[in-house]
Parts: sequence; structure tokens; C-alpha cells
Amino acid sequence: MMDIFAAIREATADMKGKINLMLGRGIVSKVSDAGAIQLIRGKLMEGEDYDQMERVQQYGFTSVPKAGAELLATFIGGNRDHAVIVAVDDRRYRLRGLQDGEMAIYDDQGQKVHLTRAGIVIDGCGKPITIQNTPEIDMDTPLVKVAGDLKVTGDITAGGDVSDHGNKKMSAMRAVYNDHDHSNPEGGRVGKDQGKM
Repeated sequence: MMDIFAAIREATADMKGKINLMLGRGIVSKVSDAGAIQLIRGKLMEGEDYDQMERVQQYGFTSVPKAGAELLATFIGGNRDHAVIVAVDDRRYRLRGLQDGEMAIYDDQGQKVHLTRAGIVIDGCGKPITIQNTPEIDMDTPLVKVAGDLKVTGDITAGGDVSDHGNKKMSAMRAVYNDHDHSNPEGGRVGKDQGKM
């Protein structure tokens, strides 16, 4: 009489093999980001070099991993002919030491947006930070709103006019200053300042 355990092993051997083949770890070799879904070339086990693995990403987030990043692929039904990448990580650049509940987006250059427990930190890593395509308050003026005080430690350069809370424009204040006369305590005017604002 056949051992019951041997019979179970024999009956489930094919299924066990497929389960073992359903996941694979590998290394990214090259990324194609031109199509509707990203395609990655990567190497898994010895002799498994895949050229067109589809990478599934979270809606609203996208990235192009660098060669050498690690990937986790799934093979539906254990069929190694069709890989779908479900995760990519790169321990070379991952931010470390975050607190519980924090998250960040980052790249290999050190640029990041870090949602810390104390507030949001944006690190441009010495590169410009650009806000573009804002809604327009009239036909030619895009709008960026800051709800709160704005503290700037460097210079401010404006390509247009600057207005205060009373909607007094800096250009109008400059015109008044440049056109004013000084009074003589003994009567009459002594003329305008030589310096212009």
C-alpha cells in the first residue's frame, strides 16, 4: 500500500513547482518608458534574461529606475514566459531613518519631497524648483496662492509689479517717491532728491 504522504507529494508536485515559479527577484538592466506601460529588461535567475517585462505602477506615481535597481516579478500561473513586475527598489538611493508614518519621494540625485512629522520638506539639491501651469486670475496672469506668511532668506525678483494688502502697487509708490519735493523749514521747496527709487 502506497504511503499516504507520498501520494499527496506526488499529487501536488506539479502545483508546488508552479507556485515556486510564480515569483522571481532580479536586477534591472534597461528601461523603456515610451509606451503606455513601462517595459523593463532584467535578469532573474541564471539564464533568465527578460527583455519586455511589463511594470505595473501605482496610479499617480511613476518613476524610471536606474540600471542595477532590484525588481520583484510575478509569473501568472507559474508560466515563466510572461513576467509582470510588481515592485522595484534601489537600496543605493533609498532614504533611511524616516519616522513611523512618514513618507517621501526621492531620486538618485538627492532631490526629495519628505512628509515629516513636523512638516513638509522640499529639497531641490541645488537645482531650481519650478511651479508651472497655474490657473490664471485674468487672461495673462497665472496664480500661485500661499495661505500664510512667506519667509524668504534670499532676494526676491519679480518680473511684474508687487502689491500690498491695500492693493497698492510698488510701481505707484516708486512714482510718488521719485516725484516728491522736499520742504524748506523756512518756507518753499528745495527740489527733488537726486536718487531715484
